Amino acid sequence: MTTPNLSIHTTFLPHEDPEASLAFYRDVLGFEVRQDVGQGAMRWITVAPPGDADGPVLVLAPPVSDPGVSEQERRTVSDLMAKGSWAMLILKTPDLDATFEKLAASGAEVVQEPMDQPWGVRDAAVRDPAGTMVRINQA
Repeated sequence: MTTPNLSIHTTFLPHEDPEASLAFYRDVLGFEVRQDVGQGAMRWITVAPPGDADGPVLVLAPPVSDPGVSEQERRTVSDLMAKGSWAMLILKTPDLDATFEKLAASGAEVVQEPMDQPWGVRDAAVRDPAGTMVRINQA
């Protein structure tokens, strides 16, 4: 049996306010916009770190755009997003403290200031405008 040659290409993160999410990922984190399709709240915005043409991309997307989802399911997703329990993203940076300072200065909701974790990682955490937990590792 051969091992499949796979890599991560795309993942989706929810947004409830595309302009706020765009400002966070583009203007604060410095990601470049690859695509921006749709309109109003129904926008799919593809972002990625600049210069990483072959790396994985994030698609900032409406959280529940499938017409087959019930209103109760939409409320459940919205409730989980509001609690920050719906999605998580882990990024890495060579300078955690400088990255954290920029995030904190932007008004991002700080969850955890930079600290050494008992499992050997130095990290910090904020929430994006949709409530997604964004952890950043020193690497």
